[in-house]
Amino acid sequence: MGLFDKIRGEFIDIIEWTDFSNDTMVYRFQRHNNEIKMGAKLTVREGQVSVFVNEGQIADVFNPGMYTLETQNLPVLSTLRGWVHGFNSPFKAEVYFVSTRRFTDLKWGTQHPITLRDAEFGPVRLRAFGTYVIKVVDPKALIREIVGTDGHFTTGEITEQLRNLIVSRFAGVIGESKIPVLDLAANYEQLGNFVTNKIKQDFANYGLELSSMLVESISLPDAVEEALDKRTSMGAIGDLNKYTQFQAANAMEEAAKNPNGMAGGAMGMGMGFAMANQMGQALGNQHVEGVSLSNRGQDARDTVPPPLQQSVKYYAALEGKQAGPFDITAMQKHIQSGQLTKQTLIWHEGMKNWIPAEQVAEVKGLFDSVPPPLPS
Repeated sequence: MGLFDKIRGEFIDIIEWTDFSNDTMVYRFQRHNNEIKMGAKLTVREGQVSVFVNEGQIADVFNPGMYTLETQNLPVLSTLRGWVHGFNSPFKAEVYFVSTRRFTDLKWGTQHPITLRDAEFGPVRLRAFGTYVIKVVDPKALIREIVGTDGHFTTGEITEQLRNLIVSRFAGVIGESKIPVLDLAANYEQLGNFVTNKIKQDFANYGLELSSMLVESISLPDAVEEALDKRTSMGAIGDLNKYTQFQAANAMEEAAKNPNGMAGGAMGMGMGFAMANQMGQALGNQHVEGVSLSNRGQDARDTVPPPLQQSVKYYAALEGKQAGPFDITAMQKHIQSGQLTKQTLIWHEGMKNWIPAEQVAEVKGLFDSVPPPLPS
């Protein structure tokens, strides 16, 4: 090694950083034990900021441009080192380059479903995914709060923390919005803007600016999506009876195309009988013995028996306790035995309160069939 190489190895006279990666946020200039030469050239390209750190304290910050390092443009470092009257000797300082370009297409998503209450479906669980864009706006805050002494800081070292911030705020926004699940897809843009405004300050504490946050997908559990698909299919079918007849007709047509097959013949016969039965029922609702209901009038409608009347079940307060339920026959036996009197409180479905038996019309008549007590 010649004398020139030795001197060149001891002093640094050019400081610059060319970024070939897409995810580097902060890069510490490699100087090892070399000292920075007073009068060295500092080159800060567009999309970069250079930060000088002296013994753990952030000193001077240089925006894009080319500089000749002198005590005049290193005011903070000069103060920290006591260069009040100027300094021309080499010095040591850590130089960090901070990328100020936008970091795009950063992913966020919910690791676990968000549970919320929907007005139509009740409790549901949602998963959400999207992207966001950040930019360094305060290099000092970023180095002080996050980077520290890391010589090569990338987006992968902070995206996990940022994702947690977004998901926590997003869960709160979804819960407060009360937007129906089926209407969420129409509000992706509004949700993204709202969450961006809610979380901007949290990012600013790290020296970052959340430029935008996009909601790309909000999905339901597989079981709920399957139920929605079935519900949509039912809506598309419309009249289920007509759809069944249409399916039966198609089956008969397919079976008729294969008359030589036993299975096809049997299927055709079965479908034919089923179709005939359905048609007979449909025609039976319109005609009875070849005469329309509109012509036969009340006589045809009288052939259909009325529905059976459901007997009322009663509860009674016997000996201070609730007893029952009793049908009307059991109630008559209790009256005849003297267990149930006119003042006994009874209740049946549809009543608001317990009332004396003599005030219930159906039970009051039962007391008339009970003979009075024998004279003494």
